[in-house]
Amino acid sequence: MAFEILPAIDVAGGRLALHTPEGPRPLGAFGGDPLAAARAYAQAGARRVHVVDLDLAFGGTFENLAVVGAVAAMGLQVQASGGIASRAEAQRALSAGANRVVLGSGVLLDEDEARAAIEALGSSAIVGIEVDAGRIRPRGRLEGDLPLTETLGWLVASGAAGFLVTAVARVGAMTGPNLDTVRRIVRAGRPVFAAGGVGSIDDLRALRRAGAVGAVVGRAALEGGIDLALALASLGV
Repeated sequence: MAFEILPAIDVAGGRLALHTPEGPRPLGAFGGDPLAAARAYAQAGARRVHVVDLDLAFGGTFENLAVVGAVAAMGLQVQASGGIASRAEAQRALSAGANRVVLGSGVLLDEDEARAAIEALGSSAIVGIEVDAGRIRPRGRLEGDLPLTETLGWLVASGAAGFLVTAVARVGAMTGPNLDTVRRIVRAGRPVFAAGGVGSIDDLRALRRAGAVGAVVGRAALEGGIDLALALASLGV
């Protein structure tokens, strides 16, 4: 099976940004233009991109759905993310042009809503699992944390189509992924994508060996730490 590499476009106020604990910080790559980044990704061979609405993640309102639509209009598939915390938010992203959404870890704080969203969205949604120190810790506008093993148990029982596991402390750091956490979540028996810390093609190979079916590559793709065309040719699509 090909390993899916999803270059990421984090957007705040319609411009490229970097997620930090204090909130979004502007990025100068591609002149700050998310569509220029998307075009470069397409030229490198990407078929799907991961678009993160940081305004939604931190402020609770969609501000960048037009970017989702514009990227989809290029012929790229879009995985929309950014703290999507309800069925209604997920449907808005899908209606804007995304073909897959990531339900943010915040939705897990309301188990009934999470179960309903998983059932309603089916294979068009995967569940974000943001992990820090062995706990699920939603970032951005929602507070609280959850035990990892027990939460994975009811998510699998609810029919979750897959997971995006993010190593919170490594986001934007390019210091390597948290392979132990990825292996732990792979054992739940659902497809697992990984994010956070990816800084090289070797990191991607390590994630594939750990059982992940794909990875989100953020800062390393934007700032040239990873040759995206080479990574796609070497590992899959």
